[in-house]
Amino acid sequence: MPAPNASREGRPEPPRRDLAAVPAFLRQGEEGTRRAPPDSSRRPLELPSPANPRPQQDPDHAPSIDPSSLPMPSLSRRRVFTVAGVLLAAWLAVSFARQVGEASAATTRAEQLRDANAALREEIALLEADLSRVQDRNYILQQGRAVGLGSRNEIPFALAGDAPSLAPDAPGSAAARLGSASATDRPLDVWLTVLFGG
Repeated sequence: MPAPNASREGRPEPPRRDLAAVPAFLRQGEEGTRRAPPDSSRRPLELPSPANPRPQQDPDHAPSIDPSSLPMPSLSRRRVFTVAGVLLAAWLAVSFARQVGEASAATTRAEQLRDANAALREEIALLEADLSRVQDRNYILQQGRAVGLGSRNEIPFALAGDAPSLAPDAPGSAAARLGSASATDRPLDVWLTVLFGG
Protein backbone atom coordinates (compact mmCIF):
# COMPACT_ATOMS: atom_id res chain seq x y z
CA MET A 1 0.00 0.00 0.00
CA PRO A 2 1.50 3.35 -1.00
CA ALA A 3 2.23 6.12 1.42
CA PRO A 4 -0.55 8.70 1.83
CA ASN A 5 1.52 11.56 0.49
CA ALA A 6 2.89 9.64 -2.53
CA SER A 7 1.70 10.38 -6.03
CA ARG A 8 0.67 7.85 -8.62
CA GLU A 9 4.05 7.90 -10.33
CA GLY A 10 5.81 7.03 -7.13
CA ARG A 11 7.10 10.50 -6.29
CA PRO A 12 6.15 11.92 -2.89
CA GLU A 13 3.77 14.90 -2.91
CA PRO A 14 4.97 18.10 -1.27
CA PRO A 15 3.49 18.60 2.20
CA ARG A 16 0.52 20.96 2.39
CA ARG A 17 1.21 24.22 4.12
CA ASP A 18 -1.05 26.24 6.29
CA LEU A 19 -2.23 29.17 4.17
CA ALA A 20 -3.29 31.37 7.08
CA ALA A 21 0.18 32.87 7.37
CA VAL A 22 0.38 33.60 3.63
CA PRO A 23 -1.08 36.95 2.43
CA ALA A 24 -4.19 36.81 0.29
CA PHE A 25 -2.57 38.02 -2.93
CA LEU A 26 0.06 35.30 -2.64
CA ARG A 27 -2.48 32.69 -1.69
CA GLN A 28 -4.28 33.33 -4.92
CA GLY A 29 -1.23 32.19 -6.91
CA GLU A 30 -0.84 29.02 -4.93
CA GLU A 31 -4.47 28.07 -5.12
CA GLY A 32 -4.28 28.07 -8.92
CA THR A 33 -7.10 29.40 -10.95
CA ARG A 34 -9.58 29.55 -8.09
CA ARG A 35 -10.31 33.17 -7.15
CA ALA A 36 -11.89 34.53 -4.04
CA PRO A 37 -15.11 36.47 -4.52
CA PRO A 38 -14.55 40.20 -4.61
CA ASP A 39 -14.88 41.91 -1.29
CA SER A 40 -17.32 44.80 -1.55
CA SER A 41 -16.03 46.33 1.66
CA ARG A 42 -12.60 46.91 0.22
CA ARG A 43 -11.90 50.33 -1.24
CA PRO A 44 -9.55 50.86 -4.19
CA LEU A 45 -6.21 52.27 -3.31
CA GLU A 46 -5.88 55.98 -3.73
CA LEU A 47 -2.59 57.07 -5.21
CA PRO A 48 -1.20 60.25 -3.71
CA SER A 49 -1.09 63.14 -6.14
CA PRO A 50 2.40 64.44 -6.90
CA ALA A 51 3.58 67.72 -5.46
CA ASN A 52 4.16 69.08 -8.96
CA PRO A 53 1.13 68.35 -11.13
CA ARG A 54 1.61 67.35 -14.76
CA PRO A 55 1.61 70.39 -17.08
CA GLN A 56 -1.48 70.81 -19.18
CA GLN A 57 -0.98 70.00 -22.87
CA ASP A 58 -1.42 72.81 -25.33
CA PRO A 59 -4.40 71.97 -27.59
CA ASP A 60 -2.57 73.51 -30.56
CA HIS A 61 0.24 70.98 -30.37
CA ALA A 62 -0.32 67.34 -31.13
CA PRO A 63 0.76 64.89 -28.46
CA SER A 64 4.36 63.86 -28.93
CA ILE A 65 5.16 60.30 -29.87
CA ASP A 66 7.15 58.28 -27.43
CA PRO A 67 10.19 56.90 -29.29
CA SER A 68 10.24 53.80 -27.13
CA SER A 69 6.78 52.83 -28.43
CA LEU A 70 7.93 52.79 -32.07
CA PRO A 71 8.83 49.43 -33.59
CA MET A 72 12.53 48.94 -34.16
CA PRO A 73 13.46 47.91 -37.71
CA SER A 74 15.42 44.75 -37.80
CA LEU A 75 17.73 43.65 -40.59
CA SER A 76 17.96 39.95 -41.08
CA ARG A 77 20.54 38.27 -43.26
CA ARG A 78 17.86 37.37 -45.75
CA ARG A 79 16.80 41.02 -46.14
CA VAL A 80 20.40 42.17 -46.47
CA PHE A 81 21.10 39.57 -49.18
CA THR A 82 17.85 40.44 -50.96
CA VAL A 83 18.67 44.16 -51.00
CA ALA A 84 22.23 43.44 -52.14
CA GLY A 85 20.94 41.16 -54.92
CA VAL A 86 18.44 43.76 -56.12
CA LEU A 87 21.13 46.47 -56.14
CA LEU A 88 23.53 44.19 -58.02
CA ALA A 89 20.87 43.29 -60.60
CA ALA A 90 19.99 46.97 -61.10
CA TRP A 91 23.67 47.86 -61.54
CA LEU A 92 24.13 45.06 -64.09
CA ALA A 93 21.00 46.12 -65.99
CA VAL A 94 22.13 49.77 -66.15
CA SER A 95 25.65 48.88 -67.27
CA PHE A 96 24.31 46.42 -69.88
CA ALA A 97 21.87 49.03 -71.24
CA ARG A 98 24.68 51.58 -71.46
CA GLN A 99 26.90 49.12 -73.33
CA VAL A 100 24.07 48.26 -75.74
CA GLY A 101 23.56 51.98 -76.44
CA GLU A 102 27.28 52.49 -77.03
CA ALA A 103 27.40 49.46 -79.36
CA SER A 104 24.45 50.70 -81.44
CA ALA A 105 26.03 54.17 -81.66
CA ALA A 106 29.32 52.61 -82.78
CA THR A 107 27.49 50.54 -85.43
CA THR A 108 25.76 53.66 -86.76
CA ARG A 109 29.06 55.54 -86.82
CA ALA A 110 30.76 52.66 -88.70
CA GLU A 111 28.01 52.68 -91.34
CA GLN A 112 28.40 56.45 -91.77
CA LEU A 113 32.17 56.05 -92.16
CA ARG A 114 31.67 53.30 -94.77
CA ASP A 115 29.36 55.56 -96.79
CA ALA A 116 31.81 58.46 -96.48
CA ASN A 117 34.68 56.22 -97.63
CA ALA A 118 32.69 55.08 -100.70
CA ALA A 119 31.93 58.71 -101.61
CA LEU A 120 35.62 59.62 -101.17
CA ARG A 121 36.66 56.71 -103.41
CA GLU A 122 34.34 57.96 -106.18
CA GLU A 123 35.66 61.51 -105.80
CA ILE A 124 39.26 60.27 -105.93
CA ALA A 125 38.51 58.31 -109.10
CA LEU A 126 37.01 61.43 -110.74
CA LEU A 127 39.99 63.56 -109.68
CA GLU A 128 42.44 60.99 -111.04
CA ALA A 129 40.58 61.00 -114.40
CA ASP A 130 40.73 64.83 -114.45
CA LEU A 131 44.41 64.72 -113.65
CA SER A 132 45.17 62.29 -116.48
CA ARG A 133 43.15 64.47 -118.91
CA VAL A 134 44.88 67.68 -117.76
CA GLN A 135 48.28 66.07 -118.18
CA ASP A 136 47.47 64.98 -121.79
CA ARG A 137 49.55 66.87 -124.41
CA ASN A 138 46.59 67.59 -126.71
CA TYR A 139 44.62 69.17 -123.83
CA ILE A 140 47.60 71.33 -122.91
CA LEU A 141 47.98 72.55 -126.52
CA GLN A 142 44.26 73.29 -126.80
CA GLN A 143 44.21 75.29 -123.55
CA GLY A 144 47.34 77.10 -124.72
CA ARG A 145 45.62 78.12 -127.94
CA ALA A 146 42.78 79.60 -125.90
CA VAL A 147 45.19 82.13 -124.42
CA GLY A 148 47.19 82.70 -127.65
CA LEU A 149 50.02 80.24 -127.02
CA GLY A 150 49.64 78.08 -130.16
CA SER A 151 52.38 76.88 -132.45
CA ARG A 152 54.34 79.22 -134.74
CA ASN A 153 52.27 78.36 -137.79
CA GLU A 154 48.92 79.22 -136.21
CA ILE A 155 47.32 82.63 -136.42
CA PRO A 156 45.55 83.56 -133.21
CA PHE A 157 42.12 85.15 -133.51
CA ALA A 158 39.14 85.94 -131.32
CA LEU A 159 35.52 86.79 -131.94
CA ALA A 160 33.89 89.84 -130.47
CA GLY A 161 31.31 89.21 -127.78
CA ASP A 162 28.55 91.02 -129.74
CA ALA A 163 29.35 89.40 -133.15
CA PRO A 164 26.24 88.16 -135.10
CA SER A 165 25.84 84.49 -135.94
CA LEU A 166 27.05 83.34 -139.39
CA ALA A 167 24.72 82.89 -142.30
CA PRO A 168 23.91 79.31 -143.34
CA ASP A 169 25.79 79.69 -146.63
CA ALA A 170 28.79 81.48 -145.16
CA PRO A 171 32.24 80.20 -146.12
CA GLY A 172 33.25 77.35 -143.80
CA SER A 173 29.68 76.40 -142.93
CA ALA A 174 28.51 72.82 -143.44
CA ALA A 175 26.33 73.74 -146.45
CA ALA A 176 29.18 75.42 -148.37
CA ARG A 177 32.06 73.34 -147.19
CA LEU A 178 34.48 72.33 -149.90
CA GLY A 179 33.86 68.85 -151.19
CA SER A 180 30.30 68.60 -149.93
CA ALA A 181 27.69 67.36 -152.41
CA SER A 182 25.13 69.96 -153.48
CA ALA A 183 21.57 68.96 -152.72
CA THR A 184 19.46 69.17 -155.88
CA ASP A 185 15.80 68.23 -155.65
CA ARG A 186 13.88 66.83 -158.61
CA PRO A 187 10.75 68.74 -159.60
CA LEU A 188 8.56 65.79 -158.67
CA ASP A 189 9.96 65.86 -155.11
CA VAL A 190 9.28 69.56 -154.82
CA TRP A 191 5.66 69.09 -155.97
CA LEU A 192 5.12 66.21 -153.53
CA THR A 193 6.52 68.32 -150.70
CA VAL A 194 4.22 71.22 -151.53
CA LEU A 195 1.11 69.00 -151.89
CA PHE A 196 1.57 66.58 -148.99
CA GLY A 197 4.02 68.40 -146.78
CA GLY A 198 7.44 67.32 -146.12
